[in-house]
Amino acid sequence: MEDYIMIVLRTILMYLVILVIFRLMGKREIGEISILDLVVFIMLAEIAVVAIEDHSANLGFSIVPMFVLLIIQVGMAIVSIKSQKFREMVDGKPTLIINHGKIDEKAMMKQRYNFNDLLVQLREKGIIHLSDVEFAILEPSGKLSVIEKDKGEKNIAMPLILDGQLQKQNLADLGRDTDWLMGELKMRGFSEIDSISFCSMENGKLYIDAQD
Repeated sequence: MEDYIMIVLRTILMYLVILVIFRLMGKREIGEISILDLVVFIMLAEIAVVAIEDHSANLGFSIVPMFVLLIIQVGMAIVSIKSQKFREMVDGKPTLIINHGKIDEKAMMKQRYNFNDLLVQLREKGIIHLSDVEFAILEPSGKLSVIEKDKGEKNIAMPLILDGQLQKQNLADLGRDTDWLMGELKMRGFSEIDSISFCSMENGKLYIDAQD
């Protein structure tokens, strides 16, 4: 009987500890978790199972590594916010699969993403015909973002500056160069790219958000 009581108590304690850790890790949709989040979740689950099953083990030997994982995860998240390169290395970056109605097979191959995947995700969004799609972006989470042709969008709002860093590929995709962008920024009172946190072309106009 004592063994069952111990299992119940350990289970409740592990549940509360994991609940606290998840709250401290911050809010993130289940479909939006990164590879780093997934690794932490799996390790937490394994540690919790061992702590519940091994009655003789000191609970401190399980709780301490759990909070070490929390510190690692929060630390990596902070670095990810500060560094775009690190963020792309851990989470990846969005990939334009369909651009102005044309499928980019090379981009699909690079992401190991096939036509079955594309058609399934389009059907999930109620889109039957590929010809109805103007833009489709494969997000780092694996989610497909779609803009239909009848929405009247001319160009997709891809970031030109992100966290003070120039997004050269996105700029090239718009048929523009750095000189053009710098000229537009100077007209709006911005002389340095690193003073801008976010800039994109939206409906033919630049949207700019300066660093706080």
